[in-house]
Amino acid sequence: MTSPEDAAIYLININGHAALVDAGCGRSTGQLIKNIRACNVEPDWVEFLLITHCHFDHAGGVKELKGELTQAIVAAHELDAVYLEQGDNTVTAARWYGATIEPFKVDKKFAVDEEVILLGERTVKAIHVPGHSPGSVVYLIDSERKKVLFGQDVHGPLDPLIKSDRAAYKKSLGHLFTLEADILCEGHYGIIVGKEDVKEFIQSFL
Repeated sequence: MTSPEDAAIYLININGHAALVDAGCGRSTGQLIKNIRACNVEPDWVEFLLITHCHFDHAGGVKELKGELTQAIVAAHELDAVYLEQGDNTVTAARWYGATIEPFKVDKKFAVDEEVILLGERTVKAIHVPGHSPGSVVYLIDSERKKVLFGQDVHGPLDPLIKSDRAAYKKSLGHLFTLEADILCEGHYGIIVGKEDVKEFIQSFL
């Protein structure tokens, strides 16, 4: 466990080629590094920090974590990267946590609706799903003949202060529904297993 304010942080390891999906708020970076090592992964194996969106509980820890994961490329959609690089405390929702977000450089900015990242011998597909934030992204990977979807804030919430868009959110949920994921790794609801259970979870927010 890391800081209670953190959204879920997921570790992907493909034979020594690793990535983290999101970085938490940065209040427990030391514990996060210990958790990575507890999975028999060395920090310098982490090649990507795959940020799902700009909100503080997902991205507030990037700057400090990047100091520990020196090989990692920070990736996010360009529509959210601007708020991370500016250190915007409103759009990133840092103010909701009584905090400020340290600006940091986004190394790889997704600019299209779908983009592929190579991780070892596997591909990770980054899919733009705006609505919760302008640049929300989910990541899809095949593992043991199952589609694993890292869809952090499928549940929302929506708020004009964080530039949410209700119409875009509903359209994005419809898109997620068609992906036929076998496993959904969500940011606050844990891991949903089974294609029908994943669909039911997504449908519940439609």
